[in-house]
Amino acid sequence: MPKIREPRYRKIAFLIAEKIVNNEYRVGTKLHARSTLSTTFGVSAETARKAINVLSDLDIVRAVHGSGVEILSREKAKSFLNQAAETTNIQNIHVQINDLIDEQKSALDNLSGALSILFEQTQRVQQHNPLTPYELVLDQASPKLNQSIGGLNLWQNTGATVIGILHNEDLIVSPGPYAVIESGDTLYFVGNDTSYQAVQHFFYQ
Repeated sequence: MPKIREPRYRKIAFLIAEKIVNNEYRVGTKLHARSTLSTTFGVSAETARKAINVLSDLDIVRAVHGSGVEILSREKAKSFLNQAAETTNIQNIHVQINDLIDEQKSALDNLSGALSILFEQTQRVQQHNPLTPYELVLDQASPKLNQSIGGLNLWQNTGATVIGILHNEDLIVSPGPYAVIESGDTLYFVGNDTSYQAVQHFFYQ
C-alpha cells in the first residue's frame, strides 16, 4: 500500500506549532515576515504562506497585513499537534493491517500450491499399477545422498523396493544393497500406495 505523504506546507505548520508549544514562539509576539519563516525552514515563501494559512484557520496565529504574523494560542497549537499525532497513528495502523492482509494472501497462495501438488500426487498414486515402478529424480541436495541402499535402510524406512537406478545415462537394474545413490540419479522403485510420498519424504523431509 502506498504511504500517505504529508504536504510540505503542513509539515512546516507542524514545526511552527511545535515552536509555539515549546514557547520558542511566545503567545502575543509577532513573526515579522513570511520571508523569515521561509528562510528558517528552508522552503519557498509560498509554502510558508500556506503553512501560516493552516495555522490561521485554526486560530493559532493571525496574519496582520503589513505587520507580520501574531501568535495567538499555545493551547490550540498543542491540540493541532495532538490531532496530527492521532491521525498518523491511524494511518500507521491502516498500513499494518494491509501488510497483514498481504501476508495472509501470500500464505493462502502457498497453501493452494501445496494442495495442488498433493492432489496431483494422490491422483498419480490412485491410478498407479503396483507392478509399474515409481520414478523419482534426485536433483536436489539431500543428506541421504552418496550413501548405499543398504546403509540407508530404504526398504525398512519407506516400504519401497529399488529396482533400478539411472546414473549418468546408465541404467542399473536390480541394484544391490551396496549400490550408492548419488545426486542427479533417477530412482525406480515399487511399493504400496504410499511409497512415492514415503520415498520423497525420506530424501527431502
